[in-house]
Amino acid sequence: MGKKRIVKQKGKTLDKNLKSRALSRIPKKKVAKAILHIQSTYNNTKATVTDLDGNALMFSSSGALGFKGAKKGTPFAAAKVGEILGEKAGLMGVKEVDVVIKGVGSGRESVVRGFVSQGIEITRIQDKTPIPFNGPRAPKARRV
Repeated sequence: MGKKRIVKQKGKTLDKNLKSRALSRIPKKKVAKAILHIQSTYNNTKATVTDLDGNALMFSSSGALGFKGAKKGTPFAAAKVGEILGEKAGLMGVKEVDVVIKGVGSGRESVVRGFVSQGIEITRIQDKTPIPFNGPRAPKARRV
């Protein structure tokens, strides 16, 4: 089989050219008020900015910013997603947003904090995490 090659990587945070690419695609539309939809799972954090009718204006996720594997689900990656979207929204002229959060991941609050750091005001935060009323059938009792 031969020798195994070992490659050491330093602490990689955010790829610079991926960030510039994320900021390059900004819609020409000017919107004063928008809705920020956040979906936070254990493995990833996705965020979409829509107008008040629900038409998507911009989107970003931890994976799109260059985070891989378990790092995608971290609060740090989620904060970067919020910062990028906040920058984009600021360039579009967004002054205030309503926030709709869905999911149970660790990046729920971090996206909002990153978004607010760009100087956009939040008017409302709503949690739409799906919660089962009865849920799936319980597993059979163990017989020992």
